[in-house]
Amino acid sequence: MNAVTDPPIVSIVGPSGVGKTTLLEKLIPELTGRGYRVGTVKHDVHGFEMDRPGKDSYRHKHAGAQVTIISSPNQIGVLMDVDHDYHLDELRRFFSNMDIVLTEGYKRQRRPKVEVFRPEVHGELLCKADDQLLALVSNVEVDTGAPLFSMDDTKGLADFLIGHFKLIPGLQPRHGESVA
Repeated sequence: MNAVTDPPIVSIVGPSGVGKTTLLEKLIPELTGRGYRVGTVKHDVHGFEMDRPGKDSYRHKHAGAQVTIISSPNQIGVLMDVDHDYHLDELRRFFSNMDIVLTEGYKRQRRPKVEVFRPEVHGELLCKADDQLLALVSNVEVDTGAPLFSMDDTKGLADFLIGHFKLIPGLQPRHGESVA
């Protein structure tokens, strides 16, 4: 991993309904509040429609543009046709100025993972035999050999990720900056 251009990518995994999005909603502000720049990827194997009918960008895209960028003073959105489900390494270029990238999904990729487990939702661990399991977030005691965090211990999980990846806030250069 190149410390200047390649932030660590950690996949938050688990079956639908276990609380992955809720965990991310708590973990992201915990990290950003400490000065870390966090990028996220939501993997959706079913596809999605981000734009709305009638909007200019929707009209551009549906007229045949392969890439449409929506730009404002505060945000940029990109709609781009792709010929395959992008691997996280292919998406990494969009996150070169982030300190860490958290994904929701990508459970089958060989990548560091934090599994969210609630036996009342899904009775079996997804990553029990996965050597990429970094940590488990659960509402029950489970021995996987990986550190265990409660559903409410996002501070502890953030501390663990920071220590594990030796993160330094702002290590990645911001747009237009260079690293000395």
